[in-house]
Amino acid sequence: MSRNVLYTIVAVLVVATAVLGYQYYRDRNTTTIELNVGERGISIDRK
Repeated sequence: MSRNVLYTIVAVLVVATAVLGYQYYRDRNTTTIELNVGERGISIDRK
């Protein structure tokens, strides 16, 4: 294989790793709010 092909493969792997890492970081830091309405009133939980 030529060096250009190896550099391209390494660049694609680096970009894929960065994109997957960013998606994991974004999903992990997403705050959700759960709203429950029941007999005892309204409760709000933050997760």
